[in-house]
Amino acid sequence: MVAEPGGPEDQKPQSDEARSAFVPPAGVGRPTSASDDDHPTSEFAIPAGLTTEPQGAGTGSASGSGPGSGPASGSETIGSAFAPPRTYSVQHPPPAFTPAHGSPMIRLTKEAPWQDRMRTMLRMPVAERPAPEPVQKSDEAGPAVPRVLDLTLRIGELLLAGGEGAEDVEAAMFAVTRSYGLDRCEPTVTFTLLSISHQPSLVDDPVTASRTVRRRGTDYTRLAAVFRLIDDITTEDVEVSLEEAYRRLAEIRRNRHPYSGWVLTLAGGGLAGAASVLVGGGPLVFLVAAVGAMLGDRLAWLFAGRGLPEFYQFVVAAMPPAAMGVALTLTHWSDVRPSAVITGGLFALLPGRALVAGVQDGLTGYYITAAARLLEVMYLFIGIVVGVLLVLYLGLQLGAQLNPEARLIAPDRPVVQILASMALCFAFAILLQQDRSTVLAVTLNGAVAWVIYGAMARTGGISPVAATATAAGLVGLFGQLLSRYRYTSSLPFITAAIGPLLPGSATYFGLLGMAQGNVNTGLASLSTAVATALAIAIGVNLGSEISRLFMRVPGAVGGANRRAAKRTRGF
Repeated sequence: MVAEPGGPEDQKPQSDEARSAFVPPAGVGRPTSASDDDHPTSEFAIPAGLTTEPQGAGTGSASGSGPGSGPASGSETIGSAFAPPRTYSVQHPPPAFTPAHGSPMIRLTKEAPWQDRMRTMLRMPVAERPAPEPVQKSDEAGPAVPRVLDLTLRIGELLLAGGEGAEDVEAAMFAVTRSYGLDRCEPTVTFTLLSISHQPSLVDDPVTASRTVRRRGTDYTRLAAVFRLIDDITTEDVEVSLEEAYRRLAEIRRNRHPYSGWVLTLAGGGLAGAASVLVGGGPLVFLVAAVGAMLGDRLAWLFAGRGLPEFYQFVVAAMPPAAMGVALTLTHWSDVRPSAVITGGLFALLPGRALVAGVQDGLTGYYITAAARLLEVMYLFIGIVVGVLLVLYLGLQLGAQLNPEARLIAPDRPVVQILASMALCFAFAILLQQDRSTVLAVTLNGAVAWVIYGAMARTGGISPVAATATAAGLVGLFGQLLSRYRYTSSLPFITAAIGPLLPGSATYFGLLGMAQGNVNTGLASLSTAVATALAIAIGVNLGSEISRLFMRVPGAVGGANRRAAKRTRGF
């Protein structure tokens, strides 16, 4: 028997399995299916009941909107992607981020040393830096980020331990990372800590590595080798893989110093002897000053081998030269000037290299590193003061007659003093472990500096501090030019050349005045020594900057100005 429609069987509720989820509930009319199947709506179509504003001229409609078009469908009202917005006004355009003539393309070519190229990059805002053009080959998967960062930190460690300025260390680290294809790297250098951060992209986590400089030493031969390695890495014509760079860096670390310890001791004695002749001593003064300096150097080596801090090493190194001068006074040798002997010993101990590096970091905006370096210089100087004052106090108690009013400089021996200045620079270059090819250049540079100082301070009657600053400026200028010519660091051509300008005599007379109780006189002489030391450091830095001032900036377009270091006018 078949049930009729509308009967009891038709009114029976359906189960959940028999009823579709898409079936409208009871009492709701079923829409016609023709419009759903034949005319599917686009997600970009304008909803029903919404009217659009008529487009004006220049809106660049994709399809014509002629008369009678009316409210068109979504496909007819889509505008062009190149059309300006409706609120744009030609008479009052908004400020554009990119200038109308476009951004100038920056090309950092090999025409300038890598130091200048990377220094230019560091002084640029991050948004204006050009994308790196990898010089060295890397795997298809990209550069090995951890290994590149580790290599960069190891190179920076050698440079910072060798006495290089903070800005040059950052430039070297930046050059290595860019040469191996790592963009968005930011190196940071402080007194004993180096760190570098690399951000692969805007959505990836940055990779940061750091390294601490535990021990510092002076070896300009090793410093020059590191500079040659960086120059090869940044050169397009020379291929240096990561493995090759690691191998060469290991060889640089393993290489022995070019001069042994006893050669350095003899060089220290020669430096003290030449300095004593420079301030008016004779052959016997040269010999006594050299012996005193060598005894002090051996004592410092002994204390260093026992692990004592460098402060105590300077204390004991300053005592033998001062003791030799006091002993000569007690023996009443009229032919020997004790003040010249003590002054010669001070020349061999004054930390001129650390002072120049500290002032240079301060002038380039690395104030934390500069403060740490200058604090180190102050401690070393106090060590020298303590060692000399102990001996002077003892000599005065024994009846030594030391005259603080004596004048050391003999103005009638210009040839002897020029030769003494050259011998001083030569011995200083040996102490700094310089390469043999640079010793002659730095010796001549020091002789020129002393001639300029003598001509201005003695012949011209100019203030000794101003004369020292001028001579140091020429040292920095010539040193920077020589370093640019040889694509290496400027320190080997500068540090030893400032040796004859160091304020050894002013330091001695200041200490002697304080030992005799003339505190005002002693402090005035020590203030002169400090002013002279700062004049040397500022002059060297100014000479280096002048050498860059008149040279073409890498990547400069249309005579663009050179960017200042860090900040400008304190803002």
